[in-house]
Amino acid sequence: MAVKSALAISCLLGASFMANAASHLPSSHSFVVKDIKVEGLKRVSLGAALLELPVRVGDRVGTTEVEQAIKRLYSSGNFDDIQLYQDNGTLIVKVHERPTISSIDFSGNSAIKDKQLKEALKSSHLQVGDALDRPVLRQVSKELEDFYYSTGRYWATVDPIVTPLPRNRVALRFNFVEGPAAKIQQINIVGNTVFPEQTLINQFQLSDDAPWWNIMTSQKYQKQKLAGDIESLRSYYMDRGYIRFKVTSTQVSITPDKKSIYITLNVHEGAKYQVSDVELNGKLIGKGDEMRKLIPIKAGETYSAALVNKAQDAISDYLAKFGYAYPKVVTYPQIDDKTRKVKLMIYVDPGHRIYVRRINVSGNSTTKDEVVRREMRQMEGTWLSSGDVKRSKQRLEQLGFFQTVDVDTQRVSGSNDEVDLNVKVKEQNTGSINAGIGFGTESGMSLQGGLTQTNFLGTGNKAAFTVNTNKYSQNLNLSYTDPYFTLDGVSLGNRLYGQKFQAADANLLDYDSTKYGYEATLGFPITEDQNIYLSGGYERNKMTQPNSYVQTQAFWDLYDQSGSDDSLAFNLYKSSLSWVRNTFNKGLLPTDGSRQIVRGEMTVPGSDLQFYKLSFSNQDYIPLSEDQKWVFSTKLHLAYGNGYGSGETLPFFEHYYAGGTTSLRGFQANSVGPQALQYTGINTGSQYGVSSSGQAIGGNALATGSVELIVPTPFASDTYQRSLRTTLFMDMGTVWDTTINYDNLVCTSGDCNNLQDYGSPSNIRASVGASLTWVSPLGPLSFAIATPIKKYEGDETEFFSFNIGGTF
Repeated sequence: MAVKSALAISCLLGASFMANAASHLPSSHSFVVKDIKVEGLKRVSLGAALLELPVRVGDRVGTTEVEQAIKRLYSSGNFDDIQLYQDNGTLIVKVHERPTISSIDFSGNSAIKDKQLKEALKSSHLQVGDALDRPVLRQVSKELEDFYYSTGRYWATVDPIVTPLPRNRVALRFNFVEGPAAKIQQINIVGNTVFPEQTLINQFQLSDDAPWWNIMTSQKYQKQKLAGDIESLRSYYMDRGYIRFKVTSTQVSITPDKKSIYITLNVHEGAKYQVSDVELNGKLIGKGDEMRKLIPIKAGETYSAALVNKAQDAISDYLAKFGYAYPKVVTYPQIDDKTRKVKLMIYVDPGHRIYVRRINVSGNSTTKDEVVRREMRQMEGTWLSSGDVKRSKQRLEQLGFFQTVDVDTQRVSGSNDEVDLNVKVKEQNTGSINAGIGFGTESGMSLQGGLTQTNFLGTGNKAAFTVNTNKYSQNLNLSYTDPYFTLDGVSLGNRLYGQKFQAADANLLDYDSTKYGYEATLGFPITEDQNIYLSGGYERNKMTQPNSYVQTQAFWDLYDQSGSDDSLAFNLYKSSLSWVRNTFNKGLLPTDGSRQIVRGEMTVPGSDLQFYKLSFSNQDYIPLSEDQKWVFSTKLHLAYGNGYGSGETLPFFEHYYAGGTTSLRGFQANSVGPQALQYTGINTGSQYGVSSSGQAIGGNALATGSVELIVPTPFASDTYQRSLRTTLFMDMGTVWDTTINYDNLVCTSGDCNNLQDYGSPSNIRASVGASLTWVSPLGPLSFAIATPIKKYEGDETEFFSFNIGGTF
């Protein structure tokens, strides 16, 4: 086909170049379009191409029309090359389509993960299936190199390689050469006179000297961290009264070998200012006096930006409790440079009171809606309260049914005072039919099986049928608990149980017992985080006679009327009353809040044995960081028991014990405290000779405690941090017996030289160590290493303890 005249040539360099070239064409080259043909289409349809072309049959085409046509076609993003010709009135559009991206690969990248790269490319419309835009590809590569430069990797290069494939496709590969990160050799602060330079540098995350043990600082330069450090420096001054402080300049210099960085900050400190007055103005909704009490900064004090922000947040949170969910609290400082005084004008605009139109629950495929809604303290049709929303979220997390609970508000379209509350939960496994095998340093090999379901059929009720056995105990339990037995939250629990116990295999004295019983428990809520539990039940306990020990013989003689029985059986009618306060933020591995339990139990008069037991336990979690990865924790447990009525004492099989993973790590299970004593026959008239059997017998009083520092688990990703807990701890504890007069006894052999301490709480043991807990799909796994720092003769210690259980 003869080409009569060309209106345009290849537009490889972009539409603007073609427009300029076409604008020089003489106007005599214009013609009337009789027909339009598009050549070179493969992926793009003819209709789509014609739709982008601003020329129709019958139009007169000249320089201006050529410019518009090329711009429109090129801006569609479908073509690399565009040529326009005319042949006897026919407009011929020859195009070369951009190739389609068939695959994207990365190599050499470690500082940026593949997932992050793919997300960045996706936002730039570079993903599999898209047309390859080479200018965009070059821009993305440049931005990636700039990112590396901002992190101190000045040798980094990003090389995109495009490999042609059949059918106008390409394979895209990014080759990364990251290179070493430049280290900060020196940080200088110029202009400071009030605070020492090192004190200021200590506020930074970046450092020019990061010892190996300090994981909070880094010598690797990062532009974003430097910006954050400058803000930390500004806050340090502003919180101490230097309201005119500013960083006047920042210089970041790199050595020629691109391995070292020097940072210099020039600062202007200014003078220290004091608060002359604090005024609260605006719409105070009749709560002005209450809001003024929330302001922590007063006239005459040094100005502090942190306290000003705290005042604003406190007032906003206070208003949110009354439905003013979107208040504006702004502080306007009036600065008098002559007197160096600041007057704080706090303006309050509560906005509209916001009401909850609807509560939407999603993500609960198993759990019934009513189980979620009955824990909600924010109600539909009432004003939005931040306190009620927070409490609702906390109660849902305490259930233990959900991995995550997210609660957010969404404004109702067309309304300025209504929101919908969206509750999104992610369920986790709450039970299974299982058989299991485990091993522990205390329990040895264990087998377990049965059905356990804490969210039975999605009702929120707990049902369990379990059988487990280990080297010293065989247990059978059948239980069912309805936490909402009544609509107002009264719970009802029922339990049937049976146990065979071989005490000698549990590091105790030599007796065996078999018991079974039934227990019913009613729980009464008295506040949002406090409950009272009342229990009653029956238990039958049959046991064999232990050897003749000082601490057991009197008990056995009291109930062995014939003097020849080698076993006894007791019918016990038990009752208990407990008070529980729980503010933990989560049901498993909490990081904030506290729990206190006060419990009293006794056998009802008329039982074969008459005794009571009292206990108190307290546990606190105090976050040390905003993300609650660093937490300080304390635990305390106190217990005491005794008999009531003539001649009654606390039975030896109800004694308290310490040692092991649940009370005093570093000491073997149940080994701490008094040991069983045997008479040696020596009688001095005022004292009786005894020797130790080496078997623990426990006591009727116990005190144990722990202080713990919970730290981020090393090398664990954020995904696993939720189910892992690493703890550094110190345990302390003791067990003693107040029912035996040890002053009448003298040790003649064995490790019983500390008899005087058997009846005293002063014989305290202590240990330090570290532990790791993993809430796995197979159940909790725990490991601990500990070493005693205070122990006594005869104590049995262990450095490593663990407990592993599983299902199959």
